[in-house]
Amino acid sequence: MKTVKDGGKKLSFLSIYFLGINAVIGSGAFLLLQVIYRDMNLMSVLVLLFAALTVSMVALCYADLASRFKESGAAWIYSYNAFGRFTGFELGIFIWFLGCCTLSAEVVALLTTLKSFLPVFNNPVVYYSSVFGLIILFAIINFFGRTLVKLVDNTSSAAKMITIIIFIVVGAFVIHFSHFKPVIPTAAANSFTGFFHHFGAAFSVVFYLFTGFSFLPIAAKQMNNPEKNIPRVLIAVMISVSILYSLMMLVAIGILGTRMSDYSTPIAIAFRDGVGTWGYFLVIAGMLISIFGVAFTASFNTPSLIASLANEHGMLPKVVGKKNRYNAPWISIILTAVVSLLLVTQSYLFLVSCIVLASFVQYVPTIFADIRFLHTNEFPTHGFKLPGKYIIPALALLISLYMVTNFTVKTIMVGVIVAVLAAISYIFIEKDEEKEKERQAKLAQLRKKN
Repeated sequence: MKTVKDGGKKLSFLSIYFLGINAVIGSGAFLLLQVIYRDMNLMSVLVLLFAALTVSMVALCYADLASRFKESGAAWIYSYNAFGRFTGFELGIFIWFLGCCTLSAEVVALLTTLKSFLPVFNNPVVYYSSVFGLIILFAIINFFGRTLVKLVDNTSSAAKMITIIIFIVVGAFVIHFSHFKPVIPTAAANSFTGFFHHFGAAFSVVFYLFTGFSFLPIAAKQMNNPEKNIPRVLIAVMISVSILYSLMMLVAIGILGTRMSDYSTPIAIAFRDGVGTWGYFLVIAGMLISIFGVAFTASFNTPSLIASLANEHGMLPKVVGKKNRYNAPWISIILTAVVSLLLVTQSYLFLVSCIVLASFVQYVPTIFADIRFLHTNEFPTHGFKLPGKYIIPALALLISLYMVTNFTVKTIMVGVIVAVLAAISYIFIEKDEEKEKERQAKLAQLRKKN
């Protein structure tokens, strides 16, 4: 790692790569495969690969833009420079909302995993005390800075990768090839409409499994040579994760067959059936450490994002970015905790749909920003060339717009509410800033007279 002038160390390519793996592979890898299988059976593997290919097109747009900017912030920075302050503000709020949804989803996932083998968590009092308690605990820890973040992040990353690799390698020896059928559900095979419906349902869930890549450019300032490293890492992470997901799905189906859709923790159950009780507890332990780590990291990174909106570009009142003596943005931490406490009352699948929606909202302006800069070359790239120029952004845009057809009314309403609240906040913030500028101008005039 290179040491920067201020004495801090920046992240190397390998560090960014593992950061990306940890950002993309979350609870969905352990808890959502049965949902995908329920809709598409064995063809769920092809849906995974198709989703990986399509999300990779969006990731390539991010890679192109990351090659143009050194600033942290990713989507909202790109939109800010392409379309102005208001668009950047809206995107910033949505990315913060995405972080709150991710934190809440991971906490719910943690309790879902515990419920699978500890019935006490089926008690509503115990369950809600636990989910609320975790959100509050994370907030309290974050008041004291980032001392534990690196340790927890590294531990959860290691637990996650070790669990997945052991499951794939050992599980491959106990699969039954007769379980690789049916290839597709009867309802999906009988008509084009049925296939389209099942494919869309599975695709929306699979899309969630890859959304974490968009968080990588947010920490650009902490990275070594971000214009060159982020594009390379994005591509390497998407390829690696696609392979891991596909192999996990194949091994799980090969062990469980049609029983795949019967369990809330299919990977753990599959390993139990394949190698015995020790396999079940190994996967469960890996899941718990991994999910806890992702939730904890999200609880730290999300407040930092909204604090940067206040501190770096003055898009929010400075009080939002105010830090305590441990250099922690305590107002942002409280705001994040409050929103997360509201969201954590919802189901895991609904939170997943909100994450996909928030991702969609940031993808579309980002793709348009990429098209604009490809056309104007206003911010030239540094070492990355997007193949086909407009072809990949155009395809990425079509795929992103397709996601709209799979959102429920409830999910869309949540998105509308967030957008409207953000717009209202922006109007009041701008008015306050104009008044402050007028006040400062009058004071300057009075000083001149005196």
